[in-house]
Amino acid sequence: MMTHDLHFYNSYTRQKEKFESITPGHVGLYVCGPTVSGESHLGHARPYITFDVVQRYLRHLGYKVRYVRNITDAGHFEEEGRDAIDKVNEKAKLEKMEPMEMVHKYTNLFHHGMRLFNNDDPAIEPTATGHIIEQISMIETIIERGYAYEVNGSVYFDVNKYAEGYPYGKLSGRILEDQLETTRELDGQDEKRNKADFALWKKAPPEHLMRWKSPWGEGFPGWHIECSAMSSKYLGEVFDIHGGGMDLQFPHHESEIAQSTIAHGHAPVRYWMHNNMITINGKKMGKSYNNFITLSQLFSGDHPVLEQAYHPMVVRFYILQTHYRSTLDFSNEALQASEKAARRLWEAHELVQKMVHPGNDTAGDPKLDEQVNTWMRECTEFMNDDFNTAKVIANLFELTPVINGIKGGQVKAGALSAATFALLKVTFKVFLEDILGMQALQVAQNNKMDQVLSLLIEIRADAKKRKDFATSDQIRNKLAENGVLLKDEKDGTVSYSIE
Repeated sequence: MMTHDLHFYNSYTRQKEKFESITPGHVGLYVCGPTVSGESHLGHARPYITFDVVQRYLRHLGYKVRYVRNITDAGHFEEEGRDAIDKVNEKAKLEKMEPMEMVHKYTNLFHHGMRLFNNDDPAIEPTATGHIIEQISMIETIIERGYAYEVNGSVYFDVNKYAEGYPYGKLSGRILEDQLETTRELDGQDEKRNKADFALWKKAPPEHLMRWKSPWGEGFPGWHIECSAMSSKYLGEVFDIHGGGMDLQFPHHESEIAQSTIAHGHAPVRYWMHNNMITINGKKMGKSYNNFITLSQLFSGDHPVLEQAYHPMVVRFYILQTHYRSTLDFSNEALQASEKAARRLWEAHELVQKMVHPGNDTAGDPKLDEQVNTWMRECTEFMNDDFNTAKVIANLFELTPVINGIKGGQVKAGALSAATFALLKVTFKVFLEDILGMQALQVAQNNKMDQVLSLLIEIRADAKKRKDFATSDQIRNKLAENGVLLKDEKDGTVSYSIE
Protein backbone atom coordinates (compact mmCIF):
# COMPACT_ATOMS: atom_id res chain seq x y z
CA MET A 1 0.00 0.00 0.00
CA MET A 2 1.46 3.38 -1.04
CA THR A 3 1.82 5.81 1.86
CA HIS A 4 1.51 9.41 0.73
CA ASP A 5 -0.83 12.34 1.04
CA LEU A 6 -1.12 13.31 -2.63
CA HIS A 7 -4.24 15.33 -3.45
CA PHE A 8 -4.96 17.03 -6.76
CA TYR A 9 -7.79 18.77 -8.54
CA ASN A 10 -10.16 16.45 -10.40
CA SER A 11 -11.66 18.46 -13.28
CA TYR A 12 -14.66 16.12 -13.39
CA THR A 13 -15.74 16.62 -9.77
CA ARG A 14 -14.30 20.16 -9.53
CA GLN A 15 -12.58 19.51 -6.23
CA LYS A 16 -9.28 18.30 -4.86
CA GLU A 17 -9.29 14.61 -4.11
CA LYS A 18 -6.86 12.20 -2.49
CA PHE A 19 -5.19 10.09 -5.14
CA GLU A 20 -5.69 6.36 -4.86
CA SER A 21 -4.67 4.26 -7.83
CA ILE A 22 -6.86 1.46 -9.14
CA THR A 23 -4.02 -1.07 -8.86
CA PRO A 24 -1.86 -0.52 -5.75
CA GLY A 25 1.63 0.64 -6.68
CA HIS A 26 0.74 1.25 -10.34
CA VAL A 27 -0.59 4.30 -12.22
CA GLY A 28 -2.10 4.47 -15.70
CA LEU A 29 -1.64 7.98 -17.15
CA TYR A 30 -2.93 9.03 -20.58
CA VAL A 31 -2.18 12.46 -22.05
CA CYS A 32 -3.46 13.73 -25.40
CA GLY A 33 -0.46 14.16 -27.67
CA PRO A 34 0.21 16.51 -30.58
CA THR A 35 -1.45 16.70 -33.95
CA VAL A 36 1.54 16.37 -36.26
CA SER A 37 0.22 18.58 -39.06
CA GLY A 38 2.70 21.29 -38.12
CA GLU A 39 5.45 22.21 -35.71
CA SER A 40 4.67 22.31 -32.00
CA HIS A 41 4.56 25.76 -30.38
CA LEU A 42 4.96 27.30 -26.94
CA GLY A 43 1.32 26.62 -26.07
CA HIS A 44 1.92 22.91 -26.66
CA ALA A 45 4.94 22.93 -24.37
CA ARG A 46 2.86 23.51 -21.26
CA PRO A 47 0.88 20.23 -21.08
CA TYR A 48 3.87 18.06 -21.94
CA ILE A 49 6.13 19.73 -19.35
CA THR A 50 3.28 19.72 -16.80
CA PHE A 51 2.53 16.01 -17.17
CA ASP A 52 6.21 15.15 -17.36
CA VAL A 53 6.48 16.56 -13.82
CA VAL A 54 3.31 14.69 -12.78
CA GLN A 55 4.71 11.34 -13.88
CA ARG A 56 8.12 12.18 -12.38
CA TYR A 57 6.52 12.89 -9.00
CA LEU A 58 4.38 9.76 -9.10
CA ARG A 59 7.55 7.74 -9.70
CA HIS A 60 9.24 9.61 -6.87
CA LEU A 61 6.39 8.44 -4.61
CA GLY A 62 7.20 4.88 -5.61
CA TYR A 63 4.58 4.19 -8.26
CA LYS A 64 5.29 2.26 -11.43
CA VAL A 65 3.79 4.57 -14.06
CA ARG A 66 2.60 3.56 -17.49
CA TYR A 67 2.58 6.91 -19.28
CA VAL A 68 0.77 6.81 -22.64
CA ARG A 69 0.88 9.85 -24.92
CA ASN A 70 -0.52 9.50 -28.41
CA ILE A 71 0.40 10.97 -31.77
CA THR A 72 -2.59 12.28 -33.74
CA ASP A 73 -1.69 11.66 -37.37
CA ALA A 74 -5.20 11.45 -38.85
CA GLY A 75 -8.75 12.63 -38.31
CA HIS A 76 -8.37 15.73 -36.16
CA PHE A 77 -10.03 19.11 -35.75
CA GLU A 78 -9.07 21.43 -32.92
CA GLU A 79 -11.44 24.34 -33.00
CA GLU A 80 -14.76 23.99 -31.26
CA GLY A 81 -17.70 24.19 -33.64
CA ARG A 82 -15.89 22.71 -36.65
CA ASP A 83 -16.85 19.56 -38.43
CA ALA A 84 -14.47 16.60 -38.67
CA ILE A 85 -11.58 17.72 -40.83
CA ASP A 86 -8.45 15.64 -41.26
CA LYS A 87 -5.85 18.33 -40.58
CA VAL A 88 -2.94 16.06 -41.52
CA ASN A 89 -4.52 15.36 -44.91
CA GLU A 90 -5.13 19.07 -45.59
CA LYS A 91 -1.62 20.16 -44.55
CA ALA A 92 -0.03 17.40 -46.61
CA LYS A 93 -1.73 18.83 -49.70
CA LEU A 94 -0.41 22.30 -48.89
CA GLU A 95 3.14 21.04 -48.42
CA LYS A 96 2.89 18.78 -51.49
CA MET A 97 4.02 15.79 -49.46
CA GLU A 98 2.70 12.32 -48.77
CA PRO A 99 0.75 12.51 -45.48
CA MET A 100 2.98 9.96 -43.73
CA GLU A 101 6.06 11.79 -44.98
CA MET A 102 4.80 14.98 -43.38
CA VAL A 103 3.77 13.13 -40.21
CA HIS A 104 7.30 11.76 -39.89
CA LYS A 105 8.77 15.24 -40.33
CA TYR A 106 6.67 16.89 -37.63
CA THR A 107 6.86 13.92 -35.26
CA ASN A 108 10.65 14.19 -35.39
CA LEU A 109 10.42 17.92 -34.68
CA PHE A 110 8.10 17.25 -31.73
CA HIS A 111 10.43 14.62 -30.27
CA HIS A 112 13.36 16.98 -30.77
CA GLY A 113 11.59 19.69 -28.76
CA MET A 114 10.65 17.26 -25.99
CA ARG A 115 14.28 16.11 -25.66
CA LEU A 116 15.45 19.71 -25.37
CA PHE A 117 12.92 20.25 -22.57
CA ASN A 118 14.36 17.16 -20.83
CA ASN A 119 10.95 15.47 -20.86
CA ASP A 120 11.01 11.74 -20.25
CA ASP A 121 9.71 9.63 -23.11
CA PRO A 122 6.28 8.10 -22.55
CA ALA A 123 6.15 4.35 -21.96
CA ILE A 124 3.93 3.98 -25.05
CA GLU A 125 3.38 6.46 -27.89
CA PRO A 126 0.61 5.02 -30.08
CA THR A 127 -0.51 6.63 -33.33
CA ALA A 128 -4.06 7.08 -34.56
CA THR A 129 -3.25 5.51 -37.95
CA GLY A 130 -1.77 2.48 -36.21
CA HIS A 131 -5.05 1.77 -34.41
CA ILE A 132 -7.72 2.02 -37.11
CA ILE A 133 -8.90 -1.55 -36.40
CA GLU A 134 -9.44 -0.77 -32.70
CA GLN A 135 -11.35 2.40 -33.56
CA ILE A 136 -13.61 0.63 -36.06
CA SER A 137 -14.30 -2.11 -33.52
CA MET A 138 -15.25 0.45 -30.87
CA ILE A 139 -17.56 2.26 -33.30
CA GLU A 140 -19.27 -1.04 -34.16
CA THR A 141 -19.92 -1.66 -30.46
CA ILE A 142 -21.42 1.81 -30.01
CA ILE A 143 -23.71 1.26 -33.03
CA GLU A 144 -24.77 -2.16 -31.69
CA ARG A 145 -25.74 -0.55 -28.40
CA GLY A 146 -27.91 1.98 -30.17
CA TYR A 147 -25.91 5.16 -29.53
CA ALA A 148 -24.52 5.81 -33.01
CA TYR A 149 -25.93 5.78 -36.52
CA GLU A 150 -24.59 5.64 -40.05
CA VAL A 151 -25.55 8.14 -42.75
CA ASN A 152 -24.07 8.11 -46.28
CA GLY A 153 -20.89 6.33 -45.15
CA SER A 154 -20.33 8.48 -42.06
CA VAL A 155 -21.09 7.49 -38.46
CA TYR A 156 -22.27 9.91 -35.76
CA PHE A 157 -22.64 9.57 -32.01
CA ASP A 158 -26.19 10.23 -30.79
CA VAL A 159 -25.62 12.82 -28.06
CA ASN A 160 -29.32 13.38 -27.30
CA LYS A 161 -29.91 9.69 -26.61
CA TYR A 162 -26.79 9.52 -24.45
CA ALA A 163 -27.91 12.58 -22.46
CA GLU A 164 -31.17 10.81 -21.55
CA GLY A 165 -29.27 8.52 -19.19
CA TYR A 166 -25.84 10.09 -18.65
CA PRO A 167 -24.56 13.54 -17.62
CA TYR A 168 -23.25 14.79 -20.97
CA GLY A 169 -21.51 18.11 -20.33
CA LYS A 170 -20.51 17.45 -16.70
CA LEU A 171 -16.76 17.67 -17.35
CA SER A 172 -16.90 20.91 -19.32
CA GLY A 173 -19.89 22.42 -17.54
CA ARG A 174 -21.83 22.68 -20.82
CA ILE A 175 -25.61 22.42 -20.91
CA LEU A 176 -26.79 20.40 -23.88
CA GLU A 177 -29.67 22.78 -24.69
CA ASP A 178 -27.21 25.66 -24.92
CA GLN A 179 -24.99 23.65 -27.23
CA LEU A 180 -27.91 22.96 -29.56
CA GLU A 181 -28.71 26.67 -29.72
CA THR A 182 -25.14 27.84 -30.34
CA THR A 183 -23.76 25.13 -32.66
CA ARG A 184 -23.09 26.62 -36.09
CA GLU A 185 -24.41 25.08 -39.30
CA LEU A 186 -21.63 22.93 -40.73
CA ASP A 187 -20.81 20.82 -43.74
CA GLY A 188 -22.65 17.55 -43.31
CA GLN A 189 -24.82 19.01 -40.57
CA ASP A 190 -27.98 17.92 -42.44
CA GLU A 191 -26.79 14.31 -42.10
CA LYS A 192 -26.98 14.48 -38.32
CA ARG A 193 -30.07 13.83 -36.27
CA ASN A 194 -29.00 16.58 -33.84
CA LYS A 195 -26.57 19.46 -34.06
CA ALA A 196 -24.58 18.28 -31.02
CA ASP A 197 -23.87 14.82 -32.53
CA PHE A 198 -20.19 14.27 -33.34
CA ALA A 199 -18.44 12.19 -35.97
CA LEU A 200 -17.02 8.80 -35.09
CA TRP A 201 -16.18 8.06 -38.73
CA LYS A 202 -16.28 10.26 -41.82
CA LYS A 203 -16.76 9.18 -45.39
CA ALA A 204 -13.70 10.14 -47.45
CA PRO A 205 -14.42 12.28 -50.51
CA PRO A 206 -12.57 11.27 -53.71
CA GLU A 207 -9.78 13.83 -53.20
CA HIS A 208 -9.02 12.70 -49.63
CA LEU A 209 -5.55 11.15 -49.36
CA MET A 210 -5.85 9.36 -46.02
CA ARG A 211 -8.56 6.69 -46.15
CA TRP A 212 -9.26 3.24 -44.77
CA LYS A 213 -11.79 0.52 -45.51
CA SER A 214 -14.55 0.14 -42.95
CA PRO A 215 -17.99 -1.51 -42.70
CA TRP A 216 -19.43 1.85 -43.82
CA GLY A 217 -17.14 2.36 -46.82
CA GLU A 218 -13.80 4.11 -47.21
CA GLY A 219 -13.22 6.91 -44.75
CA PHE A 220 -11.21 8.18 -41.80
CA PRO A 221 -11.78 8.31 -38.03
CA GLY A 222 -13.14 11.22 -36.06
CA TRP A 223 -10.79 12.88 -33.62
CA HIS A 224 -12.36 11.75 -30.34
CA ILE A 225 -12.59 8.02 -31.01
CA GLU A 226 -8.82 7.59 -31.38
CA CYS A 227 -8.03 8.48 -27.76
CA SER A 228 -10.81 6.27 -26.41
CA ALA A 229 -9.56 3.31 -28.44
CA MET A 230 -5.88 3.75 -27.62
CA SER A 231 -6.26 4.58 -23.92
CA SER A 232 -8.47 1.54 -23.30
CA LYS A 233 -6.14 -0.73 -25.25
CA TYR A 234 -3.04 0.19 -23.25
CA LEU A 235 -4.46 1.24 -19.87
CA GLY A 236 -7.71 -0.73 -19.62
CA GLU A 237 -11.38 0.19 -19.70
CA VAL A 238 -10.94 2.23 -16.50
CA PHE A 239 -7.62 3.92 -15.77
CA ASP A 240 -6.28 6.38 -13.23
CA ILE A 241 -5.48 9.76 -14.78
CA HIS A 242 -6.34 11.43 -18.09
CA GLY A 243 -4.51 14.68 -18.75
CA GLY A 244 -4.48 17.44 -21.33
CA GLY A 245 -4.96 21.13 -21.92
CA MET A 246 -8.07 22.88 -20.59
CA ASP A 247 -9.10 23.65 -24.17
CA LEU A 248 -9.65 19.91 -24.74
CA GLN A 249 -12.40 19.57 -22.13
CA PHE A 250 -14.98 20.31 -24.82
CA PRO A 251 -15.59 18.76 -27.22
CA HIS A 252 -12.74 16.25 -27.10
CA HIS A 253 -12.74 14.91 -23.54
CA GLU A 254 -16.48 15.25 -23.14
CA SER A 255 -16.90 13.08 -26.23
CA GLU A 256 -14.30 10.59 -25.01
CA ILE A 257 -16.29 10.08 -21.82
CA ALA A 258 -19.53 9.56 -23.75
CA GLN A 259 -18.28 7.06 -26.32
CA SER A 260 -16.16 5.10 -23.80
CA THR A 261 -19.04 4.92 -21.34
CA ILE A 262 -21.27 3.32 -23.99
CA ALA A 263 -18.56 1.03 -25.40
CA HIS A 264 -17.49 -0.28 -21.98
CA GLY A 265 -20.58 0.26 -19.85
CA HIS A 266 -18.90 2.63 -17.39
CA ALA A 267 -16.90 5.86 -17.20
CA PRO A 268 -13.31 5.45 -18.43
CA VAL A 269 -11.28 7.63 -16.04
CA ARG A 270 -10.95 8.12 -12.26
CA TYR A 271 -9.20 11.51 -12.28
CA TRP A 272 -9.23 14.17 -15.00
CA MET A 273 -6.40 16.74 -14.96
CA HIS A 274 -6.23 19.87 -17.14
CA ASN A 275 -3.54 22.50 -17.38
CA ASN A 276 -4.49 26.07 -18.19
CA MET A 277 -3.44 27.95 -21.31
CA ILE A 278 -0.44 30.05 -22.26
CA THR A 279 -1.81 33.33 -23.54
CA ILE A 280 -0.24 36.12 -25.57
CA ASN A 281 -1.68 39.57 -24.98
CA GLY A 282 -4.45 37.86 -23.01
CA LYS A 283 -5.55 35.59 -25.87
CA LYS A 284 -4.99 31.82 -26.07
CA MET A 285 -1.90 30.98 -28.08
CA GLY A 286 -2.88 28.73 -30.97
CA LYS A 287 -2.58 28.10 -34.68
CA SER A 288 -6.21 29.05 -35.24
CA TYR A 289 -5.44 32.55 -33.89
CA ASN A 290 -2.16 32.85 -35.84
CA ASN A 291 -0.42 34.12 -32.69
CA PHE A 292 1.83 31.19 -31.89
CA ILE A 293 5.59 30.91 -31.50
CA THR A 294 7.03 27.57 -32.64
CA LEU A 295 9.56 25.81 -30.44
CA SER A 296 12.35 26.26 -33.00
CA GLN A 297 11.57 30.00 -33.19
CA LEU A 298 11.62 30.17 -29.40
CA PHE A 299 15.02 28.48 -29.20
CA SER A 300 16.51 30.54 -32.05
CA GLY A 301 14.84 33.90 -31.30
CA ASP A 302 13.61 34.05 -34.90
CA HIS A 303 10.15 35.58 -34.36
CA PRO A 304 9.05 39.24 -34.45
CA VAL A 305 7.78 39.27 -30.85
CA LEU A 306 10.93 37.69 -29.40
CA GLU A 307 13.67 39.96 -28.10
CA GLN A 308 16.16 37.08 -27.89
CA ALA A 309 16.54 33.31 -28.12
CA TYR A 310 15.36 31.39 -25.05
CA HIS A 311 17.03 28.29 -23.74
CA PRO A 312 14.78 25.19 -23.38
CA MET A 313 15.52 25.05 -19.63
CA VAL A 314 14.47 28.69 -19.31
CA VAL A 315 11.14 27.87 -20.97
CA ARG A 316 10.67 24.84 -18.71
CA PHE A 317 11.38 26.95 -15.63
CA TYR A 318 9.06 29.72 -16.85
CA ILE A 319 6.22 27.20 -17.15
CA LEU A 320 6.85 25.55 -13.77
CA GLN A 321 7.03 28.88 -11.91
CA THR A 322 3.27 29.15 -12.35
CA HIS A 323 0.77 26.60 -11.00
CA TYR A 324 -0.45 24.40 -13.83
CA ARG A 325 -4.11 25.41 -13.39
CA SER A 326 -3.34 29.15 -13.63
CA THR A 327 -3.13 31.08 -16.88
CA LEU A 328 0.36 32.05 -18.01
CA ASP A 329 0.80 35.09 -20.23
CA PHE A 330 3.79 35.23 -22.55
CA SER A 331 6.18 38.15 -22.26
CA ASN A 332 9.87 38.64 -22.97
CA GLU A 333 10.24 40.16 -19.51
CA ALA A 334 8.85 37.02 -17.84
CA LEU A 335 11.15 34.72 -19.81
CA GLN A 336 14.19 36.90 -19.14
CA ALA A 337 13.38 36.91 -15.43
CA SER A 338 13.03 33.10 -15.59
CA GLU A 339 16.48 32.85 -17.15
CA LYS A 340 18.09 34.76 -14.25
CA ALA A 341 16.09 32.78 -11.68
CA ALA A 342 16.90 29.40 -13.22
CA ARG A 343 20.62 30.21 -13.28
CA ARG A 344 20.55 31.38 -9.66
CA LEU A 345 18.86 28.19 -8.44
CA TRP A 346 21.13 25.92 -10.44
CA GLU A 347 24.23 27.72 -9.18
CA ALA A 348 23.03 27.21 -5.60
CA HIS A 349 22.40 23.53 -6.38
CA GLU A 350 25.91 23.03 -7.78
CA LEU A 351 27.40 24.98 -4.89
CA VAL A 352 25.72 22.99 -2.10
CA GLN A 353 26.66 19.66 -3.70
CA LYS A 354 30.35 20.65 -3.53
CA MET A 355 30.27 22.03 0.02
CA VAL A 356 31.55 20.00 2.98
CA HIS A 357 29.87 20.29 6.37
CA PRO A 358 32.13 20.67 9.43
CA GLY A 359 30.45 17.62 10.98
CA ASN A 360 28.68 18.95 14.06
CA ASP A 361 25.64 16.86 15.01
CA THR A 362 23.78 19.79 16.58
CA ALA A 363 22.88 23.05 14.88
CA GLY A 364 24.92 26.12 15.72
CA ASP A 365 21.85 28.21 14.88
CA PRO A 366 18.81 26.15 16.00
CA LYS A 367 16.32 28.75 14.74
CA LEU A 368 17.82 28.77 11.24
CA ASP A 369 18.10 24.98 11.30
CA GLU A 370 14.42 24.68 12.13
CA GLN A 371 13.46 27.14 9.39
CA VAL A 372 15.54 25.31 6.78
CA ASN A 373 13.88 22.02 7.73
CA THR A 374 10.45 23.66 7.44
CA TRP A 375 11.22 24.97 3.95
CA MET A 376 12.46 21.53 2.87
CA ARG A 377 9.52 19.66 4.38
CA GLU A 378 7.10 22.05 2.68
CA CYS A 379 8.48 21.11 -0.75
CA THR A 380 6.90 17.68 -0.37
CA GLU A 381 3.71 19.20 1.09
CA PHE A 382 3.41 21.56 -1.89
CA MET A 383 3.84 18.75 -4.43
CA ASN A 384 1.26 16.70 -2.53
CA ASP A 385 -1.13 19.66 -2.76
CA ASP A 386 -2.04 19.61 -6.46
CA PHE A 387 1.53 19.45 -7.81
CA ASN A 388 2.30 23.05 -6.80
CA THR A 389 5.66 23.50 -8.53
CA ALA A 390 5.43 27.29 -8.10
CA LYS A 391 5.55 27.01 -4.31
CA VAL A 392 8.34 24.41 -4.47
CA ILE A 393 10.44 26.82 -6.53
CA ALA A 394 9.65 29.63 -4.08
CA ASN A 395 10.97 27.51 -1.20
CA LEU A 396 14.13 26.58 -3.11
CA PHE A 397 14.68 30.33 -3.47
CA GLU A 398 14.27 30.69 0.30
CA LEU A 399 17.02 28.10 0.76
CA THR A 400 19.38 29.68 -1.78
CA PRO A 401 20.55 32.62 0.41
CA VAL A 402 21.39 30.14 3.18
CA ILE A 403 23.65 28.21 0.81
CA ASN A 404 25.23 31.40 -0.56
CA GLY A 405 25.58 32.73 2.98
CA ILE A 406 27.50 29.64 4.16
CA LYS A 407 29.78 29.90 1.13
CA GLY A 408 30.36 33.63 1.64
CA GLY A 409 30.80 33.43 5.40
CA GLN A 410 27.69 35.43 6.33
CA VAL A 411 26.22 32.21 7.78
CA LYS A 412 28.48 30.13 10.03
CA ALA A 413 29.53 26.80 8.55
CA GLY A 414 28.11 24.90 11.52
CA ALA A 415 24.83 26.83 11.68
CA LEU A 416 23.01 23.77 10.35
CA SER A 417 23.32 20.29 11.82
CA ALA A 418 25.02 17.60 9.73
CA ALA A 419 21.65 15.89 9.17
CA THR A 420 19.99 19.12 8.00
CA PHE A 421 22.89 19.94 5.69
CA ALA A 422 22.78 16.45 4.14
CA LEU A 423 19.04 16.81 3.62
CA LEU A 424 19.60 20.20 1.98
CA LYS A 425 21.80 18.54 -0.65
CA VAL A 426 19.21 15.84 -1.24
CA THR A 427 16.36 18.35 -1.43
CA PHE A 428 17.99 20.32 -4.26
CA LYS A 429 18.93 17.15 -6.13
CA VAL A 430 15.52 15.53 -5.80
CA PHE A 431 13.29 18.53 -6.39
CA LEU A 432 15.28 20.58 -8.89
CA GLU A 433 16.64 17.71 -10.99
CA ASP A 434 14.53 14.60 -10.46
CA ILE A 435 11.04 16.11 -10.03
CA LEU A 436 11.16 19.49 -11.78
CA GLY A 437 13.43 18.00 -14.45
CA MET A 438 15.82 20.92 -14.65
CA GLN A 439 19.32 20.68 -16.13
CA ALA A 440 22.37 22.93 -16.08
CA LEU A 441 21.86 25.53 -18.79
CA GLN A 442 25.39 25.13 -20.12
CA VAL A 443 25.12 21.32 -20.25
CA ALA A 444 21.77 21.54 -21.97
CA GLN A 445 23.30 24.06 -24.38
CA ASN A 446 25.87 21.46 -25.47
CA ASN A 447 23.13 18.85 -25.79
CA LYS A 448 21.13 21.37 -27.80
CA MET A 449 23.92 21.76 -30.39
CA ASP A 450 24.20 17.99 -30.76
CA GLN A 451 20.44 17.76 -31.21
CA VAL A 452 20.38 20.63 -33.71
CA LEU A 453 22.93 18.70 -35.78
CA SER A 454 20.79 15.57 -35.51
CA LEU A 455 17.77 17.57 -36.62
CA LEU A 456 19.62 18.94 -39.65
CA ILE A 457 20.60 15.39 -40.58
CA GLU A 458 16.93 14.31 -40.28
CA ILE A 459 15.77 17.25 -42.43
CA ARG A 460 18.41 16.40 -45.03
CA ALA A 461 17.26 12.76 -45.06
CA ASP A 462 13.65 13.89 -45.60
CA ALA A 463 14.79 16.17 -48.43
CA LYS A 464 16.63 13.29 -50.12
CA LYS A 465 13.51 11.09 -49.86
CA ARG A 466 11.54 13.82 -51.66
CA LYS A 467 14.34 14.05 -54.22
CA ASP A 468 14.94 17.64 -53.12
CA PHE A 469 18.66 17.36 -53.76
CA ALA A 470 19.17 21.13 -53.76
CA THR A 471 18.18 21.33 -50.08
CA SER A 472 20.12 18.16 -49.25
CA ASP A 473 23.30 19.49 -50.85
CA GLN A 474 22.87 22.92 -49.27
CA ILE A 475 22.71 21.43 -45.76
CA ARG A 476 25.77 19.25 -46.40
CA ASN A 477 27.78 22.12 -47.91
CA LYS A 478 26.89 24.65 -45.19
CA LEU A 479 27.87 22.19 -42.47
CA ALA A 480 31.16 21.48 -44.26
CA GLU A 481 31.88 25.22 -44.35
CA ASN A 482 31.52 25.19 -40.56
CA GLY A 483 33.78 22.23 -39.97
CA VAL A 484 31.27 19.35 -39.96
CA LEU A 485 31.43 16.65 -42.63
CA LEU A 486 28.46 14.36 -43.31
CA LYS A 487 28.99 10.84 -44.58
CA ASP A 488 26.08 8.73 -45.83
CA GLU A 489 26.53 5.15 -44.72
CA LYS A 490 24.42 1.99 -44.93
CA ASP A 491 22.80 2.53 -41.50
CA GLY A 492 22.32 6.28 -41.87
CA THR A 493 24.29 9.51 -41.94
CA VAL A 494 27.18 10.15 -39.54
CA SER A 495 28.98 13.42 -38.87
CA TYR A 496 32.69 14.14 -38.43
CA SER A 497 34.32 17.29 -37.08
CA ILE A 498 37.33 18.53 -39.08
CA GLU A 499 38.29 21.26 -36.60
